[in-house]
Amino acid sequence: MAYANLRQWIEQLRRDKDLAVIDTPVHPHLELAEIHRRVVREEGPALLFTNVQGTPFPVATNLFGSVRRVNKAFGTRPEQLVKSLTSAVEILLPPSAAGLWREKKVLFELLRAGTKDIPQGEAPVLGVCSSNDPLKELPRITAWPKDGGSFLTLPLVYTENITNPNDHNLGMYRIQIYDDSTTGLHWQIHKGGGFHHSQAELLGETLPVSVFIGGPPALIAAAVAPVPEQVPELLLASLMLGGKLPMVQDPLGGHRIPAEAEFSIRGRVSPHERRAEGPYGSQSGYYSLQHEFPVMHVQRMWHRKDAIYPATINGKPRQEDYYLKDYLQRLLSPVYPLLIPSVKALWSYSESGPHSLAAAVVRESYPRESMASAFRILGEGQLSLTKFLLLTNVTLELTDFPKLLETVLERFNPQADLVILPNTSMDTLDYTGRRLNHGSKAVLIGTGSPVRQLPHDYTEGLLPSITAAVPYCGGCLAVSGASYEEDPELPERLVAHFAENGTDWPLLVLVDNARDAVSTQTRFLWTVFTRFNPADDIHSAAKVHRGAIVHSLPVIIDARMKPGYPEELAPDEDTAGQVDRNWRRYFPLV
Repeated sequence: MAYANLRQWIEQLRRDKDLAVIDTPVHPHLELAEIHRRVVREEGPALLFTNVQGTPFPVATNLFGSVRRVNKAFGTRPEQLVKSLTSAVEILLPPSAAGLWREKKVLFELLRAGTKDIPQGEAPVLGVCSSNDPLKELPRITAWPKDGGSFLTLPLVYTENITNPNDHNLGMYRIQIYDDSTTGLHWQIHKGGGFHHSQAELLGETLPVSVFIGGPPALIAAAVAPVPEQVPELLLASLMLGGKLPMVQDPLGGHRIPAEAEFSIRGRVSPHERRAEGPYGSQSGYYSLQHEFPVMHVQRMWHRKDAIYPATINGKPRQEDYYLKDYLQRLLSPVYPLLIPSVKALWSYSESGPHSLAAAVVRESYPRESMASAFRILGEGQLSLTKFLLLTNVTLELTDFPKLLETVLERFNPQADLVILPNTSMDTLDYTGRRLNHGSKAVLIGTGSPVRQLPHDYTEGLLPSITAAVPYCGGCLAVSGASYEEDPELPERLVAHFAENGTDWPLLVLVDNARDAVSTQTRFLWTVFTRFNPADDIHSAAKVHRGAIVHSLPVIIDARMKPGYPEELAPDEDTAGQVDRNWRRYFPLV
């Protein structure tokens, strides 16, 4: 079943007994977020806060915070449809009468997709219009104690190319509420809204912006989905819905509005106007620091008469966004081989924060074809910001990271299969580079037959300045000793030690706490891949040969916390104590 709006989905959760209604008064500053995080950690139900201080609107969170809820929200139809569409492409190219007839069901689905205009009187979103201090009644949710303010965390930001309205984008970019009519817009460098704003600025034009909140779950998913730039998100939402997306003309002019949205905010972003945005407790698990970002001046806000405000809380993986992103990866996985024929499977690891780590199973039909695949992947949309990319031609389940890493380590040749690319762009939320949006990338390749047998138990004795050595998987040893501030040269001393004494371990990861880092896959991926910049922090006994840096085993990754990295997120102790005391009031029947 496709849910036409947010309240249909909430009612389904209520019927499934997968919704907890919290009638106790809850403060939007830290308290609501602390409750949400604890429920997510236990893979608990969706939450509906009916008595949030300072706002007349109920707040719904954790709507997609489990595998069962995500699967229920979208069902099996979207995945089956994407598989059918990708299969049809192979049959219909080149087109033939027989092929068209064979794929008539898929073609019919495409004909049903798109948007449709409905009368203004039939659009619930047009129930109330506020133009004086339009944001005044919105919930002011602050999630982390050092956040720079309150943020909209599930905004669907709609923009159009200033010279071509048919080029439009729906993306999810956090929005900081400065006051009742002004916000910041955290447009990142690689997103469609950022492209539209950049073009408008070059022309000296003001960019109209619409922010939708709520609507069909499919619309929320489409705004997050890493679709190719040429695929409109509204089209994806329609395909997931199984019919045309109802839209309505704004009676006061401007962009069309999804008729079933809960809120629609209309604003304008002037060229070259910036204001400090942040800090913000982001999905990287750290605070993103304060930077200058564009400003949106809000003209009006439409909302349903009985509007429900959906929100989420970002933080250290796994949070609610993890489940939605992984579903979308599964949904779109059949598309990647169409875009890049040499790629058989592709996966980005949400546990490692945005764009830190990805892996692919690739074709190796001629020597070094894997490098061609690497460049294709690193040149494709949001994948272009991937910091560390692993490739193999062995068919396996990429979500099993220890198995993937062992497969690569068994096969990789350090002289040719570790490639570091300095001076590249980096995700805005990744602070391991030398400055904002700047960093480096690394590609690690393991193809062909195994060339070494990997150790699984550490038996090589004491290492210089190392106090703990714990295997993560075959061939990968996590080690810890002094902090980076105490001993920044520790990796180089380890390189010198192994050059003299040798080791059976092809990969060592230097972390602040080895036993904690290897405790789970989520912990390992987050600890390691959010804390190093490849060009600065990958060490080996390397030399330059024919213009290339040639590495030797072992490879050491220094993934310790370093000066200048943002602070790891931690709850406010007083708020945590308050939530402890009030837990039975929030959930009296538990």
